[in-house]
Amino acid sequence: MLSIATLKSRWTSFAGTFVAVFLGVAILSMTGLVLMSAQPEIPERYAGTQVYAQSAAVGQEDGTFTDTKPWSPERTAELVKAFEAIPGVQKAVPDRNFYAQAVIDGKPVGDQDSGNPQGHSWSSAALAPYSISEGNPPSKQDDVVVEKSLGVSPGSKISLLTGDGPKDFTVTGTVDAPGFYVTDATAAKLASGVRIIGLVTAPDADLAAVESAAKAAQGTDGRVLAGAARTGLELKGDERVRWIGQQILVAMGSLGGFVSIFVVASTFAFSVVQRRRELGLLRTIGATPKQVKRMMFGEAIAIGVVAGIAGMILGTAMAPLLGNLLVSAGLQPANFAVKTQAAPLLGSFVAGLAVAVAGVWAAGRRASQIRPLEALREAAVDKKPMTRARWIAGGAVSGIGVLLLLVTMLSSSEDMITNALYSAMALIVGMTLLAPVIIPPVVRTFTLPLARRDGAVGMLVREGSLAAVRRTASTAAPVLVTVGLAVLIAGMFETRASGYALDEAVSTRADSVVVPQGTPGLSAAAVQAIPGTSLLPTELYGPEASHFGAIGVTPEEFTKARSRLTVLSGSLDDLKGSESVVLNESTAKRLNVQTGQSTPLTFEDGKTVDLKVVAVITDNSAATQALLPRQTVREHDPSALTSAVYIVGSAPSQIGAELGAEVMDMATYAAAVDAEEDRLVRIFIIMLIGMSLGYTALAIANTLMMATADRKRDFAVLRLTGATNRQVLKTVAAESVLVVGIGTLLGLTVAVIALFGIKTGLSQQLGTTVSMTMPWGVIFSVVTICLLLALIASVLPARLALQAAREAR
Repeated sequence: MLSIATLKSRWTSFAGTFVAVFLGVAILSMTGLVLMSAQPEIPERYAGTQVYAQSAAVGQEDGTFTDTKPWSPERTAELVKAFEAIPGVQKAVPDRNFYAQAVIDGKPVGDQDSGNPQGHSWSSAALAPYSISEGNPPSKQDDVVVEKSLGVSPGSKISLLTGDGPKDFTVTGTVDAPGFYVTDATAAKLASGVRIIGLVTAPDADLAAVESAAKAAQGTDGRVLAGAARTGLELKGDERVRWIGQQILVAMGSLGGFVSIFVVASTFAFSVVQRRRELGLLRTIGATPKQVKRMMFGEAIAIGVVAGIAGMILGTAMAPLLGNLLVSAGLQPANFAVKTQAAPLLGSFVAGLAVAVAGVWAAGRRASQIRPLEALREAAVDKKPMTRARWIAGGAVSGIGVLLLLVTMLSSSEDMITNALYSAMALIVGMTLLAPVIIPPVVRTFTLPLARRDGAVGMLVREGSLAAVRRTASTAAPVLVTVGLAVLIAGMFETRASGYALDEAVSTRADSVVVPQGTPGLSAAAVQAIPGTSLLPTELYGPEASHFGAIGVTPEEFTKARSRLTVLSGSLDDLKGSESVVLNESTAKRLNVQTGQSTPLTFEDGKTVDLKVVAVITDNSAATQALLPRQTVREHDPSALTSAVYIVGSAPSQIGAELGAEVMDMATYAAAVDAEEDRLVRIFIIMLIGMSLGYTALAIANTLMMATADRKRDFAVLRLTGATNRQVLKTVAAESVLVVGIGTLLGLTVAVIALFGIKTGLSQQLGTTVSMTMPWGVIFSVVTICLLLALIASVLPARLALQAAREAR
């Protein structure tokens, strides 16, 4: 009852805590709903068939989302025969896919993704199933069935751009589905290996029995997917994009949880400082420490319950908007929809309540230790701002932050950002706990110019901040977390981007470059038309789920590049023929092979070849694990596409538009490298900074409003001693500027320390000096916003308090 009565009488003091918990639950419920809804879906092309066989998965430790290891043609034929012998299976359909893109009016059309090839064998249309809308199925080598939306009628001629180049086909029919469908024989020539076999079953087939028999027939060579497990057929490209979206959601949830705990804890701690006299009076009339604690926890639970319910409602309403934003950004498929589920809502409510209770725990412990005589104190002087527990906790958390900083320096590029963020969070908490020690010398330094210019105001600001150092620390804390996180998030991505741009510039020596235009890559015909150095990427598969990135090069191009390769053993001159390979040192060790020895490796067409290791090079010599003759890659991977062709000297004036290529100078190309990744990173930065800035901005305004509203007595004393209203407001404004300055200094310190860790780690990984990039635009914007909020939240309440006092007289 006392807790409820306190909330009613001092609701303005708890408004900030309510808002912090409310927004925390809203963010957690919103991200939780989207995250739980962002699950893999069964691809539309496979929705009509209930049982599939999929080839063996490979390791994903390198984060490349590599597809499964393809079956060889012989193994595919064996599996098809075994599956068709299963009772209830009408047909086993190998799914053959290849790169295909229509050329209309001399230009490739349609958005294409190299990880989602649009060319298919006609037999695979039965897996959806897709039926002919108009015309007939393909029957000849140059026949094709196209999507109806393309607007091409049966009997027309169409040019399809493939891995080899443009090929002319005759349209025999249309389907109401995306893609291009050719005969199985044509698809076998254009496609790589088979990874999926669909088992088309009879209507009355026992699916459980079919699944069991398929598993027995397949053995350990892959897995059988049936029913809901068919989500495992999701394309790796879609899985990668969805994974990036999940990282954003997890980061939002983690950052939201951290900020809410930070804000709630600091708000409750500040509330205890403000209520020292009130709590002392409770102790004077007989309240025990346990009763004071119970009152504080009662307040927290009441706030947590109400704010949690309101937060769940807002989160449920906002989740579809976040889902649509992710779809628009390309981080979820077009048919993605948010589903309302009880688990994330209940989890966010419990988390919000736990945050409120955890936030009041330390404050409640301190409140219970207030002595009855505290009620008689008139001065708000902190005699002992640093307790032993605060020393220990601050030192321990700061130590964890430093340890995480060292881990950041040694982390891989994938883990570097996460570790840096965790390090910054720990350092923010540590600096907040140690703030009463850090703030006094900072205050003396910052107020020195003010004291010289305006002695009275400067003295009041300095002595007031030093006398109430806990209040100063509490009001500076939201600025610290706002500036620290915003600068770190923006700076770490800029530093990382500049590092990899530097690495690209160092490793690429060319005057111009030919890149795809409207296509996912350059075909063999485009590369042959361009006199330059091109690299043809592919994938090799080894034993025990291992896989290795490989690049095909021509002998002429290889001669130009060999000056940048450091050979440990063997000779680069021997890279010729279809059974030779150059490995980097780590790959050779992983395969346990030396120069002169042969190792069996599987290509994209599923064929395994004993490749002779003709040379071993250092790991940093080339941005790949294996080098092969270009012709070898083309023979085994018909759909392989070249990402770029580097040209030294004069570039061709024009390239056939039907080949989907354009010429860029190196400066333009460098700016366009990883444009899609940069776009996703920008979205990531905007969402995280926007959330943290909006969240902590409320904390800044609330904390300063609480601090100012509680100082009516101080203002009255200043007026009685002869200070004018203008001088009082000037003092309040100066204190706000001081608080923002302290928070900015500490926040920048945290951000710079974390960015230094990223800079050092990148320099070691890239083998070159990476400069630390400071986001000055973000720094200026965030500090300006914090300063404006601080002035409005402090000067306005002070002016209203002075006006009310004048009217009362």
